Amino acid sequence: ALPGVGDYTARAVMAFADHADVGVVDTNVARVLARVHNKVLGKKEVQLIADAIVPEGLGWEWNQVMMDFGATVCSARAPKCASCIINDHCGWRKIGGDDPAPATAGTSKPQSRFEGSDRQARGKLMKALVSGAVRIADAAKVMGLMEHQERSDVIVRGLLEDGLIAQANGWYQQP
Repeated sequence: ALPGVGDYTARAVMAFADHADVGVVDTNVARVLARVHNKVLGKKEVQLIADAIVPEGLGWEWNQVMMDFGATVCSARAPKCASCIINDHCGWRKIGGDDPAPATAGTSKPQSRFEGSDRQARGKLMKALVSGAVRIADAAKVMGLMEHQERSDVIVRGLLEDGLIAQANGWYQQP
């Protein structure tokens, strides 16, 4: 595995670059599958279902269709159930009840606030490293965390462990 490359990205590359017959589960695909099965699906379960329904030799096309279908027809806020071509197979449409999609693994959850977040601090350090190495002693300042050295250390440790930055001779730098 490569640092920063998760299951979704790896499967997307396999399907779209290599035309492999694997399911790519984004928020739209997870929503469609949860509604068709009318149940909350865990990460493993939604991936197994997605993999199982890819028609042989059509991985690229199938994943494009599934993502587009989830984005335009089986949307999160205003699904077009009345005109949906698969509503005869949709458990949620047939049985009704609470929409299982929001609690299904792979569907989008509202992100926490960005301003002041660890994501923002990491981004500041990564942006600085594009211009050149950053002294270890200056990392907290670069991230805007001068008053939060412990938090800065945790963020830097994560970046080091993920292989996104390197440390050498008192400096942080790109690997």
